[in-house]
Order: sequence, then C-alpha cells, then structure tokens
Amino acid sequence: MKEIAPTQESFQEISAAAQRLLNGLAALDDTGVRAPSLLSGWTRGHVLSHLACQVPALERLLEWARTGVETPQYADRQARGAEIAAGAGRPAALLVADVRETAAHFQRSIEELPGPAWKATIKPFTGETCTPQRVLVIRLRELELHHIDLRLGYGFTDIPETALRIIFDDVTGYFAQAPGVPTFTLRDDEGAVIARFGTGSGPTVSGTLAEALAWLSGRSDGAGLDTGAGTAQLPTLPKWI
Repeated sequence: MKEIAPTQESFQEISAAAQRLLNGLAALDDTGVRAPSLLSGWTRGHVLSHLACQVPALERLLEWARTGVETPQYADRQARGAEIAAGAGRPAALLVADVRETAAHFQRSIEELPGPAWKATIKPFTGETCTPQRVLVIRLRELELHHIDLRLGYGFTDIPETALRIIFDDVTGYFAQAPGVPTFTLRDDEGAVIARFGTGSGPTVSGTLAEALAWLSGRSDGAGLDTGAGTAQLPTLPKWI
C-alpha cells in the first residue's frame, strides 16, 4: 500500500489540502450542512464529523508507532459509525470548527513525531501492515476525496497534481491486491500506461488521471473514460474500501 516519506513537502501537501477544504466550508450554514453528500446515507454533516473524528483515530496509530504499545484506530466498526453519527447533527459552525481544530492538531502530531517512530510497524483499521508513513497518505486521501463528497463545487480536476498522483497510486495499489478485479489496462489521455490489473488480455480504458480516479474511487460511473470502442463499457470493479 502507498506510503510517502515524512518530509516538509509531504506535511505541506496535507496542510494545503486541509486549507482548501476549510476555504470551501466558509459559506456553509446549518441548512447546507444537512444536505446530502455524494456518499449514500451521509449528509455533509456526516462527512465533516468523519473528518474530525478521523484525526484522533489516526493519532492513535501515531501513538502506537511512538510507544510500541498497540493502539487500534477504533474499537470496532460499530463504534466508528456511532461516533460519526453522534457528531453529524451539530450546527455548521461547530462542525467546521471541529474540522479546523482537529486538522491543526493532526498537523502538529505528524510534524512532532520522532524520526524512529516513522519506521515502526502499525496496522490501520483497513487491516494492512504498514508504517506511519501510510497515515500521511490516508489523511491526504480522505481530505481530498471527502472534500469532493461534500458537493461544494470542488472536483477531481481541482486536486493538485502531486496529491492527485499520490491518491491515484494508493487506490490502484488497493485494486492490484483486491480479489475480483478484472483484467484491464489504464492509459492516460496521452496514451501512457498508468496502471495494469490482472494477467493476460483485457480491455484498455483511457482518460485523464482525474477521470480515472473518480471512477476507481466510486465517485463516477466512468464518464469521460473510453474502452477504445467509442463507448464507455467499462470493466466492473469491486467496491473500493
């Protein structure tokens, strides 16, 4: 699974993504926060509650790395869901303040994590064994994709190139190991191969990196992508995490 080094550039990518999100939330009011997000069954309030709740959960993984004491993100899926739901109905001002404060706290946590801790072995909620360098990818991915899920006018083409490629590599890394993924090749809009799945022959799917990520992450039906036959008869993917 994708990891990125704990450099000032990586920290800045996360800080900038958080700031873009907060800028997008500036005009959100109590009516707007109750509107549906792109995620089935979740309002914008649920998305914001999740982004805020995610920080202490990820920081538990950082604490695990720092101390060597196993500290899971969540007790279980039910506890995670209950925590998100409990915070989703709050007024917009409180939700946004929580997102802002937790983002700042996370930034301090990663910037202050001791060097040796970045090489420790931990296990996120999704089950992979990794180092805390994966936590950086998870947070960047969640900030960018959930910003899109809020339906505030921010889209895949708005994700900066470096962040877009990190998230794309993370999502394609998941599908490279997931069961039930059909054989196919992804090419960008200039014809370069950007990912291959399965073995043997299979269709070629072409489009921009942003269009491909939107489809792979389940936020798009593949509009803009092409199989080379003039229609978007795309392979059927298992659900991404």
